[in-house]
Amino acid sequence: MAANDALDRYHRRRDFARTAEPRGGYTGPPEDESRFVVQIHDARTMHFDFRLEADGVLKSWAVPKGPSTDPHDKRLATPTEDHPLEYRTFEGVIPEGEYGAGTVIVWDEGTFRNLTTDRDGRPVPFTEALDRGHASFRLDGHKLHGGYALTRIRTDRDGGGREAWLLVKQADARASAHGTPDPYRARSARTGHTLRQVAAGATP
Repeated sequence: MAANDALDRYHRRRDFARTAEPRGGYTGPPEDESRFVVQIHDARTMHFDFRLEADGVLKSWAVPKGPSTDPHDKRLATPTEDHPLEYRTFEGVIPEGEYGAGTVIVWDEGTFRNLTTDRDGRPVPFTEALDRGHASFRLDGHKLHGGYALTRIRTDRDGGGREAWLLVKQADARASAHGTPDPYRARSARTGHTLRQVAAGATP
């Protein structure tokens, strides 16, 4: 699917005359490595947005408790619409009345490497891995490092509501019992600002 088609839902939900969120349409050369970003979003409910670059867009999940560094933590992750690549640098306030109104900071960002293989140990392309419902990858961010896995536990055809995944840290040398920080105290990886500081600096 072309990136523009994948972003149809994203575009339909936003009035770009009111929100500073990027419209998308990046046409520059591809990055040498795939990128990821984790944003804290103080919207109607506080959550972390976990985004991985694939097929020219950011595949996105809302993670209420945030990604954890502890392999014992199984974090529920709910898929959201694909976002444009430019969204990985977005930080600011989405105005009242707009979809997702609230404050956003970039909690972590960096690169990731696909580690998914089939039963015979052969590499599986990342988008195909997501389609199959399980993807393993290694993060190299400012705060998150090492192996993680996303596993689909419920499809939208199973009944009972939306598709659901689990985001779990792999038990490797970069695992720790620190878990996830308090989102209200967490600071942006880009600016060092907290949610409160970003909200206070917003212009009407």
